Amino acid sequence: MDERIDHPYGLACNRPPTVARRCLRRTIHFLAYHFILTRRGTREARAAGFRLVVPPTVFHPKMFLSSEFFACFIDGLELKGKSVADVGAGSGILALAAARAGAEQVVAVDINPYAVTATRENARRNGAGDRIVTLCSHLLSAVAPRPLFDVIVSSPPSFPGEPKDLADRAWFAGPGYRDIAALFAQAGERLKPDGRFYLLLSSDSDLGLLGDLTRAARFTTRLVAKRSIGFEFFILYELRRQNTA
Repeated sequence: MDERIDHPYGLACNRPPTVARRCLRRTIHFLAYHFILTRRGTREARAAGFRLVVPPTVFHPKMFLSSEFFACFIDGLELKGKSVADVGAGSGILALAAARAGAEQVVAVDINPYAVTATRENARRNGAGDRIVTLCSHLLSAVAPRPLFDVIVSSPPSFPGEPKDLADRAWFAGPGYRDIAALFAQAGERLKPDGRFYLLLSSDSDLGLLGDLTRAARFTTRLVAKRSIGFEFFILYELRRQNTA
């Protein structure tokens, strides 16, 4: 992205991970995949002030701290009366945060049907069932081109690589970010002229490649929040369409 090239979290300047870093990431993925994503049975969780059901294959918003970090950021946005899309909704925690921040309607989409069912149930449980619409969709491909959104939020899979199965799609976005590459162009087409797209990534993401995708979709970017969890940072960007006038 077009964060300053010397910014430590700019999307054009992160260095290839060291061998030790790659080993750590593989270990974290192994544990997350086998003990969280592919666990047996649906669990209940409290995260960011919400009561949530989290079925197998769905990103767990309490065990993966990025969800609460993003939800708390959304709490600070002025969304009263606005329309929001949550792409890759998972448990629906970001959609719920948008509704709590005043959004008039939230369209929550996920390619995982179990995530769509969970989001729908969690919206009902938390009193937002009338404002959150759920849809099983690959990114925004099944979302009507109009009306346009004021805000789009997404916490996509942070890492390139071939997912093993549906559960692993919460972690890997395909080689070269194949599975989310279309998101940037789709978001640009579905945002109002003054709309904003908030994107959460990891400091271990391939920020250079993702920056190429955002520039190709004619977005400008701004780093708006970051949080350290010791071995990595969560980094949150605001994207806006470039003025072509």
